[in-house]
Amino acid sequence: MLGGRGAGKTRTGAEWVRGIVQAEPGFDEPGIGRIALVGETFANARDVMVEGPSGILEVHARGERPVWSPSLRKLEWPNGAVAHGFSAEDPDALRGPQFEAAWCDELAKWRHAEETWDMLQFGLRLGLRPREMITTTPRPIPLLRRLITDPRVAVSRARTADNAANLSSGFLDGVVGRYAGTRIGRQELEGELVEDRPDALWSREAIERLRVGSAPPLARIVVAVDPPASSTRNADACGIVAAGIDEAGAGYVIEDATASGLSPERWAARALSLYRKLQADALVAETNQGGEMVEAVMRQVDPAVPVTRVHARRGKYLRAEPVSTLYEQDRVHHVGAFPELEDEMCDFGPGGLSNGRSPDRLDALVWALTALMLEVREPRVRVL
Repeated sequence: MLGGRGAGKTRTGAEWVRGIVQAEPGFDEPGIGRIALVGETFANARDVMVEGPSGILEVHARGERPVWSPSLRKLEWPNGAVAHGFSAEDPDALRGPQFEAAWCDELAKWRHAEETWDMLQFGLRLGLRPREMITTTPRPIPLLRRLITDPRVAVSRARTADNAANLSSGFLDGVVGRYAGTRIGRQELEGELVEDRPDALWSREAIERLRVGSAPPLARIVVAVDPPASSTRNADACGIVAAGIDEAGAGYVIEDATASGLSPERWAARALSLYRKLQADALVAETNQGGEMVEAVMRQVDPAVPVTRVHARRGKYLRAEPVSTLYEQDRVHHVGAFPELEDEMCDFGPGGLSNGRSPDRLDALVWALTALMLEVREPRVRVL
């Protein structure tokens, strides 16, 4: 189970242990008798998995509650089932004991993840079908990557927001509101496994470092449009990204309004609406595929809208390289979070995106920042 902070992972693990011990409906009968409880440290196993407010002791009714012996690191149920606590800091402690099941908590944080996991597998040799429950906030460690793609592993996910009814409103307003959409928020709140592509032009670390909550007064604002090659239902998205530049020459990505499945008139109207909302200085449209049409549709709605035509003479990767250099120079900031755009940026390498699709959001970003920062223009102060 991959989950965000406060998503209910501990409660799920504790209820799973109770279910396999008592042979609840949906679990094997006559019940599991020997269980390993493996935490990041023994203190975590004790304070979270066993004694915590969502731990094993708490989820049992008083008459069925196991007896906890901290000095022995052992739980004993009235029906004879026994669970032993272990720490991922001491993999060798798992040599010798044998089990029918194991609950592994916060596996992505284990100091000796591979060694502890291996020792645990050798000990799971009792019963007809030994099994494990893993509850963790995901991190891109090799072990977790392998487990997620293993066909024998069932993966479930839970977001922090899914358990909002049981969380403090202050936490939801403060923490969730602050980190929503950022890399750490997607990992710690959404339960996503967020990774960088090794050969990508951008890294999430760099984007996070340059993220800001608001933009200063801007000298120029543009809305860039990267139109799809066709208008069919399965066509690529129309990339629509707004960016600005301040008097010091720093760039700011303001909004990603990229649209999918819209007719040319509708996505053109969407771009024009963003242009008006931001009181932008120009619309930047690629002319390779549909740029003239973009301009024509825009002028049907507003004949005075200034449209800057751009033509792609080089491939997407070569066009994107100078813009990625601006990020390396700490000259571009994201105003808030743009998860889908940032996913494309951190997955864009020499061969394009790993899924083979068109990087529509990224293309629009490149056109916008190229027009603002890689061409010489006379600035005039604007307040966003």
